[in-house]
Amino acid sequence: MLSGGVDSATALALAIEQGFVAYALSFRYGQRHGIEIEAARKVAAHLGVEAHAIQEIDLRLFGGSALTADIAVPKDRDPRAMASEIPVTYVPARNTIFLSFALAWAEVLEADAIFIGVNALDYSGYPDCRPDYIAAFEKLAALATKAGIEGRPVSIRTPLIDRTKAEILKMGADLGVDYGLTLSCYDPTPEGQACGRCDSCRLRRQGFAEAGLSDPTVYADLAEVT
Repeated sequence: MLSGGVDSATALALAIEQGFVAYALSFRYGQRHGIEIEAARKVAAHLGVEAHAIQEIDLRLFGGSALTADIAVPKDRDPRAMASEIPVTYVPARNTIFLSFALAWAEVLEADAIFIGVNALDYSGYPDCRPDYIAAFEKLAALATKAGIEGRPVSIRTPLIDRTKAEILKMGADLGVDYGLTLSCYDPTPEGQACGRCDSCRLRRQGFAEAGLSDPTVYADLAEVT
């Protein structure tokens, strides 16, 4: 599952390093910017996947998120604020929807595993990025598919779930991931520059700093990260 961001790019590189034949799945789901799809295309080509599918769905029908509705993206929040509540950038049930599509394709491909770059450590964030959610979906996948009933359940792999952003970046750098191809921003400019101030940009910037790596991202605004 490839969004075009740091975590999904690293998870893809790990899957390939572990010997999996990789098929990438991205979603154009009505998010406020389509540039992340281009980032996903570049990452998929860079890492050499067998195929890259882009599924079109439109979650703007439901809204409820700063990524799919006319709701302001939070800016300049400190880590305590990020950890205090589920942010408005949470898209209702997004990972459940995405994993369901991935499960269908995995069954057609007779795939052994679905890799998803969810992370539960940097801040409490989204309910569908937590270990108990992933375990529950994996159980559902075994019950809801022909492959599962026949004793060939698809596993849901979350190799980054307990890693800090700095650890993820170091891991990906060792695997040769070009993070200059990735996009993490929730609110990029029309020219494709990252805003530098949303939660995702701030976590990315902090991660690069803590990892001692140069951040190749072009930011429109470099507000201080504390």
